[in-house]
Amino acid sequence: MKPIKRILLTCTLLGALPALSGCNNMLDKLENVGNQPPLATIENPQEKPGYEPMSWPMPENPPPPKQYANSLWQPGSRTFFRDQRAARVGDILRVNIKIKDKAELKNETQGKRDSTDQAAAPELLGFSAKLAKLTPFGGVPNTASLVDITGARDTKGTGSIKRDETIETQVAALITQVLPNGNFVIDGKQEMSVNYEVREVGVRGVVRPQDIKSDNSVDSTQIAEARITYGGRGQLMDVQQGRWGSQVIDAIAPF
Repeated sequence: MKPIKRILLTCTLLGALPALSGCNNMLDKLENVGNQPPLATIENPQEKPGYEPMSWPMPENPPPPKQYANSLWQPGSRTFFRDQRAARVGDILRVNIKIKDKAELKNETQGKRDSTDQAAAPELLGFSAKLAKLTPFGGVPNTASLVDITGARDTKGTGSIKRDETIETQVAALITQVLPNGNFVIDGKQEMSVNYEVREVGVRGVVRPQDIKSDNSVDSTQIAEARITYGGRGQLMDVQQGRWGSQVIDAIAPF
């Protein structure tokens, strides 16, 4: 196959990829006409394709706590009989997501600059006559105004941001890893189907055992490296998004 034909075939296949993806999406929608969006299957977080154990800077390992054979109370225990809070891989705890974000910013800038530069060389070291041979139309150039530059700039910008967001919900999370310093890596996701719409809530991050309350819950403000998602999918979400054709055009349009 000639190189030109090979390039044309490659371009044709690349151009057909969005169309094939759109056809698959359309077939999936046709199969689910009149049905609610399916919920995702429950999977082991450690078996997901993108799962990777977290690497975290660790202090030196503390010495193991002392054990007292004749005492019912052991060091580190939070209750007399048993600690009901999550502490091992596979245990479940409740995350209280409370987000109230409010921000209002307004910036305005204005700049203006005028500049004028002039340079004259009346004699030009006696070479003014010889410059006539270098000019395109002949004649002695006017060296009294050899350089005359004038510039002006006027810039004005205005920016305004106003945001007020409030999210309050709860989601159960699973301990997927216990770090050497005792902190827990948690991963939780919740889906709820209501009126042909699926609401999704997800949370990931690192929590300290001492931040877990007696009711086996932890606040989202106490999660380090928190990754909280709140969204959904369904017919309404599909209407709010542009068609895949317009998205492709927006991605490749140079103007």
